[in-house]
Order: sequence, then C-alpha cells, then structure tokens
Amino acid sequence: MSDSSDHKFEQMGFETRSVHAGVDIDSTFNSCTTPIYPSSTFYWEDLKTNKGFDYTRSGNPTRRAMEDNIASLEGGLSCRATSTGMSAVTTIMHMFQPGDHIITGHDIYGGTYRLFDDIFTKIGLKFSFVDMSDPANVQAAVTDATKAIWIETPSNPLMRLVDIAAVVKIANSHDLLTIADNTFLSPYLQRPLELGVDIVMHSTTKYLNGHSDVVGGCIVTNSEEHAEKVDYLVNALGLGNSPFDAWLVLRGVKTLGPRMEAHQKGAMAVARFLESHPQVDHVYYPGLESHPQHELAKQQQSGFGAMLSFEVKGEKSDTERVCTQTNLFLLAESLGGVESLICAPDCMTHLSMEESARRAAGITTQTIRLSIGIENPDDLIADLKQALEA
Repeated sequence: MSDSSDHKFEQMGFETRSVHAGVDIDSTFNSCTTPIYPSSTFYWEDLKTNKGFDYTRSGNPTRRAMEDNIASLEGGLSCRATSTGMSAVTTIMHMFQPGDHIITGHDIYGGTYRLFDDIFTKIGLKFSFVDMSDPANVQAAVTDATKAIWIETPSNPLMRLVDIAAVVKIANSHDLLTIADNTFLSPYLQRPLELGVDIVMHSTTKYLNGHSDVVGGCIVTNSEEHAEKVDYLVNALGLGNSPFDAWLVLRGVKTLGPRMEAHQKGAMAVARFLESHPQVDHVYYPGLESHPQHELAKQQQSGFGAMLSFEVKGEKSDTERVCTQTNLFLLAESLGGVESLICAPDCMTHLSMEESARRAAGITTQTIRLSIGIENPDDLIADLKQALEA
C-alpha cells in the first residue's frame, strides 16, 4: 500500500528527502512548493473514475504529499496524518479489542497516560505501566492477553531510554505488536522501524513542524496489513489532518535536519551548564556522560535531541520562581519549536496523571522540563543563570 511515487529520492540523503519527497505534485503551474488543496470534495469523471481523491476526510493531495514525505524520512511503507498527536494515539488504540493488554512505560507523556488509564480502560483495554528502562520489566509484564508494547523513548519528562532492539526481541518472541512514539527525536535522530518496530507515531506539532503554529499527528507503518488498518481507521473515525495544517508541516519538515542540529547543539551546552550549577540537583539528558543510558543513546540514536529536564534545589516555590523568571524561555507546554520553552511537569504537562503515578515515575515538584530552541546557546545559558540566581 505504498503511496509514494518519489522512488528517485530513496537513495538520497535525509536533508534532500526532507526538501523534495512528496512535494512535486503541481503539473499545472510547476509550483516549487506543494499547493494547498482546501477542497472538501473532488468531482468524478464518470461513475468509476476519479483522480485518486473523492473526499478530504478520506484523502487529500496536500496531506498525501506530507504523508509521503514523512514515510520517506522514517523509512516506512505508508504514513497517515491525523488531526493531533492524541488522535494518532487514538487511531492506534482502535486496532485492539476489549480484553487486550498493552505494556507501556510508567513515565510516558501525561496526555497518553490519561488516554490509556482513564479513557481506553473504560472500554475494556488493559494496560501495565512499567519502568521500561529495564527490558526485564517488560518481559515480566507479558501475559496471555498482551497484544502490544508501546515504546516512548526518550521518555517524557525524565529522558529515560528504552532499549528498542531488546524490546522488539521480547515482542517477537511473543508475537506482539511494537509501537514507538518518536516525537522527541524525530526521524532525523532516531528511526525505530530500522530497529524492528512495527508502527511509529509522531505529534507533528513538535519537531516535524517546528514552528509552534499547527497541531497534528501521524502514523507510519511498515507492512501492508498495518497500513490498511490505519488507513481504514483514520477515515472511519474522521481523524485526518486538515490540508492547511498538512501544508504547514510539509513546509516545516524541509528544515528538520538543520533545525535539529541547532536544537541539540544548544541542548548540550545548556545541559553541561546546568550540571555544574550549584542550584541544580540533577540533570536528565542522554547526551551527558553522567546519564546512565548514555551508551545506549549512542547506539540507537544519531544524536541526543533537544529535550532535557532537571531538578532545582529548594521547595516548590523555587520551581515556580525559576519558571517565571526567564526572559527567553517561555513558560508553556509543548515542545519542538524554534523558541525555547520551560515548564513544570508536575503541575503542567503531567497534571493529568494521579499524584501517586507522578511520584512513581520520578516526577517531583522540583522537576523542570526544557525544550531548547534554536537561539544562541550563550543567551539561553545567561537566561537560565539569572533565573536560577534571582
């Protein structure tokens, strides 16, 4: 069920595919950028013939161009774009039946945790939230009802890594589906399909778009069977990405490579600064040699990304002080944009988790999460320094 006609780009570099894959669809005026097709419906030539699209909920030329581009970058067979990252998760969960059991991490994104723990449990799905940084915990959680393993690596917000190859090996031994949320690193820095994962999802809101001006999601599959299921569900559930949002993501993804290099250059500089600051207890960043899974990060990633968290010394009031005293870091949820963001997961991104679940995951009142943008690293460090010492 491959959609892409851009086979001429398959052997080219990542940056080249980011710019060219999927975009060359305007034969009328030879536009260098993909046009936006806002039409809700497309007319037929006769009762058997159309030009590949009939109704935008089912498919749209702008969305298809973006899907082909992301499929190329992830090395997948097919991609379907959804209205939000959470609707991508929702689509995937509809692949399962009441009574099915899914293993996932205990420190995943709060919105995903809420969807699993509160919404889908009510319709019969079962979940085990375990520390997936140790593959033995994953193995121990497998039951006769287990159907899938949901991987989020690095985890949000404490940057724990999952050994993808080890988890895939466990899954294959039990005939389980593996799904990876690759939002934090993007396909520029990590490609789970190459490590044996079956399905990859993204919140395209984040690094793929990169400009904090759209919400969206996508699901990349590597087999005809899974591609057909996802295609059917996105259409049946009405979760497709809008043409304008798809166009924005397709515009943003062209600069994914250069942006990620700038992002992670800044992240490394900020992480090293924080690690040496007396007001900081601990820094969570896989690029630091002090991170317990630094070597694993070097094995399964081609870079360390731009997300990091740290524990500030003091009380909850000190967390609030730091978060509200920055000038360049904006106090906001989300991540992956060109601007740097700061947040307190305990009362922001992960508030939807029960407090006991947050504590079990290691999230404290002193945890601060940073999304490093593409600003000058020296300016970001100076901003954090004055906030920490205010």
